[in-house]
This record gives sequence, C-alpha cells and structure tokens, in this order.
Amino acid sequence: MLAVYDQALPAVYGFVIRRCPDRRTAEDITSETFLAAMDTVRRHRTTEPSTPWLIGIARHKLADHWRRAQRTPEPVDELPEQRDDPWDTELDRLVAHQTLGQLSPIHRSVLTLRYVDDLPVADCAEILDRTVGATEALLTRAKRAFRAAYPEQQPQTSGRGGHV
Repeated sequence: MLAVYDQALPAVYGFVIRRCPDRRTAEDITSETFLAAMDTVRRHRTTEPSTPWLIGIARHKLADHWRRAQRTPEPVDELPEQRDDPWDTELDRLVAHQTLGQLSPIHRSVLTLRYVDDLPVADCAEILDRTVGATEALLTRAKRAFRAAYPEQQPQTSGRGGHV
C-alpha cells in the first residue's frame, strides 16, 4: 500500500485541492481518503488499490464534506484567487465555476474529471463506475448542459442610444 500511496498521493491531493475552499480541508479529506482505503484493504484482502480507485474514494469523501457544509449556516468561500491571473482569465474562471455549480452533480463530476483533472475518459469511467461508452455519452450531455447554462455574452454597444 505504501508504493500506491507514494504514486497516488499527488493525483488524489490534486483532485481534492481543486474542489476545496482551503488547504487544511484538502489535507483532511486526502487523509480520510487514504485511511478509508487502508480499512478497505485490511477488510478485503483481494482489493487492489489504484489511483482511480483512490480518487473514487476521495470523490465520496468530498461529497460527504459538501453535504456537511450545506447543513451549516455559514457560506463556503470560493476557491482562493490566484494573484498572477489577468483579470479576463479570472472572470472566465469565475463564470465557468458558477456555471459548473448550476449543473447536476454527475455532469459536474464528469466535466471536472475530464477537463480540470485532465483524466482520460477510461479513468473517468472507472471513477464514476460506468462503461467507457456510457461515460462518453454522459460527457456529451454534460457539455451540452454546460453550454446551455453558460451565460451569453452581452454585445457591447457604443455611442448614443445604446443600452447599458
């Protein structure tokens, strides 16, 4: 399990940190992920740990975290701002983040796994416990839903009589 830990830690932590409001929470969820994996391996000796399997556990731990966060009255902060991003890039990121938040959890998951985490469709399928064909179809539907939810750009008008 130690070799799998060394190999999978960067991928699991990277998966978690992109979805957490702060580093401390990401570290806690990553720890919970590996503890749950070790418990499973101890109980079921035939379980072969792998990076996609661990990311699947992390996804469940994140879901538990967000469910708990929704029950608390305090709002969850957005992801920390990156100081080096130009303003337009930051606005695009915020709009995309907001648009993802409007999608169903399964659409949000498949898009994030594929395009944020840059995982191949086969790994996405394994994490989501679907066939590759079903995952490709889900990805197509998720992209369509994202495009439909993405706010249209307002044409900029100049001169007199234009609307603001």
